Amino acid sequence: MIGEGGRTKDEGNNTLSRGSPLRIALLSTAHVHADGFAAMMQNTPNLEVIGFSEPDATRAEAFGYTGLKHYSSHAAIMREQPDAVIICSETSLHLPLVTLAARGGAHILCEKPIATTLEDAQKMRDVCEKAGVQFMTAYPMRYDPNMIALKKRLEQNDLGRVLGMVGINHAENPMHRRAWFADAALAGGGAVMDHTVHLTDLYRWLLGKEISHVQAEISNPFYPELNIDSAGFVTLRLDDIPASMDCSWSRPIGIYPRWGHVKLEVLLEAGAIEINAFAQHLNLYSSRAPRVANWLGWGFDSTRAMFEDFIRAARAGTPMPINWNDGYQGLKVALACYTSSQQGVDVQLDP
Repeated sequence: MIGEGGRTKDEGNNTLSRGSPLRIALLSTAHVHADGFAAMMQNTPNLEVIGFSEPDATRAEAFGYTGLKHYSSHAAIMREQPDAVIICSETSLHLPLVTLAARGGAHILCEKPIATTLEDAQKMRDVCEKAGVQFMTAYPMRYDPNMIALKKRLEQNDLGRVLGMVGINHAENPMHRRAWFADAALAGGGAVMDHTVHLTDLYRWLLGKEISHVQAEISNPFYPELNIDSAGFVTLRLDDIPASMDCSWSRPIGIYPRWGHVKLEVLLEAGAIEINAFAQHLNLYSSRAPRVANWLGWGFDSTRAMFEDFIRAARAGTPMPINWNDGYQGLKVALACYTSSQQGVDVQLDP
């Protein structure tokens, strides 16, 4: 199959010819993870990095340090016909960028949460299916070696059945790096929208079950000057297994030695397993660093592993390892948390 630009692709499955470099572009620099993806794009073999698109002149100038070519509009970079794109815009703008990329024939890695409404998420699925492109949700914690080892241990069943799970995803409010995270119109919500999705995905993936019930208490004890939620405690059920999440922006900005952490405890019939996913770090104290006290991680780079898996699937035109439905289920739970807290009810989710 010959694309409009004359690049050869295998007939019928949108795969690249053997040996062709994968052409990739970054759509928007709004997300805090855009910087990391830019570095990965430039340090991965057999990639042709087109550049990044960013309509906001201030953000574009700040991103200039990467050395990537800047396109002032997303339409302009899509005219370069990338094979794959990474979408790092504000959450409310995911749909138009997914639509633009899909209609341009590009496979998509999209930041989480994938949308601010279920309707937008469903439209994203439909446009990708119609265009025949693959959609991957950016859930890097599935690639954490500790989580992989935990999944294998649960599958062995040597400690009996799972009785319950407790997850913690604390962080700073990312508004000091990207102000839009504290704007509900752009982000869809605050800490609960930002930090329930990772744990939701881990619970579903580890147990192979869907979340059926959600109860949540949401408030704003940490940033009362903002009209946004900064704390949430969530209880869930995955069939007959209870679980909970603490998903708060409770780490003080500029004082806590790192952005936050992800912790997980699993209670089983014959034991318990506890994981601190970012425990591997060095202590750095410097008056010249952004933080006086810093925890510098030296462990496995799960985001890099996720990125490489996306590149493999995009190159082959095969289904993504973490797909649209995984992102959709995370969004369903996040939105159900807000409904539960606002109405004081137990929200039952459809399968």
